[in-house]
Amino acid sequence: MPLNEQLVRDALSTVEDPDLRKDLVTLGMVQGIDLGPGRVTVRIELTTPACPMKDRIRTDIEGAIRAAAQSAGDGPPEITVDFSADVRRPNEKVRDRGTPLPQVRHVIAVGAGKGGVGKSTIAVNLAVGLARAGARAGVLDGDIFGPSLPTMLGLDTIPGQVEGNMLLPFEVHGIRAMTIGKLVEPDKALIWRGPMAHSAFRQLATQTEWGELDYLIIDLPPGTGDVPLTMAQLLPLSGAVVVCTPQRVALDDARRAIRMFQQLGIDLLGIVENMSSYVDDSGREHDLFGRGGAELLAQEMHVPFLGAVPLVPALRINSDLGTPLKNWTGGPLTEALDGMVRQLAAQVSIASMQGRFVQPTLSVH
Repeated sequence: MPLNEQLVRDALSTVEDPDLRKDLVTLGMVQGIDLGPGRVTVRIELTTPACPMKDRIRTDIEGAIRAAAQSAGDGPPEITVDFSADVRRPNEKVRDRGTPLPQVRHVIAVGAGKGGVGKSTIAVNLAVGLARAGARAGVLDGDIFGPSLPTMLGLDTIPGQVEGNMLLPFEVHGIRAMTIGKLVEPDKALIWRGPMAHSAFRQLATQTEWGELDYLIIDLPPGTGDVPLTMAQLLPLSGAVVVCTPQRVALDDARRAIRMFQQLGIDLLGIVENMSSYVDDSGREHDLFGRGGAELLAQEMHVPFLGAVPLVPALRINSDLGTPLKNWTGGPLTEALDGMVRQLAAQVSIASMQGRFVQPTLSVH
């Protein structure tokens, strides 16, 4: 097979940006590929015009294309690498370009610097709480490595549906939901390389028939990996919420998550402190992991504090049973969840009034 555009793109997917440690295709840096008799020209967009690794990137590109040409049985082509630069952050570029989800008014990411802090619990209850407040809400299980929404929303016995080439979301608990956990075998280990994770997230986000939504909550995988980058390059976000627990090690990781969103050009709507205290059956509170650390972190990093959610048995039970609406039966848990939802909605409104993002006009029923 002679050298063609796809073979060149595949070759470029093996070339990493030395600083970002991800390949040029995943990073969206490949702006064009032109082929002619015995020549190849590629256009690469850098994040800074003074990129110190430009020469190394050029050398790696030339080596990858020559190897691809040799594998295709062609002679060594003349290779030209044209560099340009766009200093905007990934999500700033997307907001200028437009949205693949024109019927979704606000897209909000929920992330965490580490696993085990209850990120998915907060994401689900934010979506359900917003729906209870009268909004049209949805939740996307962006944690394609360890999807938990099938359990937390009670989707185990509900079959998925497809219409044409579009997935139909599950409509449960007053919200719309989509998760890769319903598209693969329940006990299958999900092992994704970077490009596979990129493709899976893109399909879930853009090939689901969300309809008109006021809020789409995205539950991200923990940490600072490929999926947040893919999301930032794909969807114009209204902002992000970071979840952490009170102890020092969790706060250190939360700080990294905040920096990640900032580097991607995503506004921080706030921090939630989960498992803030344990409330026993008598109503007494016990600070198992400390308390107030997330609020101090929010003050330190000039980020809104959205509230503290206590560790109560009902929250764990309702998550395991897939009955999130039962979290609203009164008491400290209901008060905490409603407070968190109100604070998030307020921060989105503030961002809208400040013109930090442009939103389409939708009728609200």
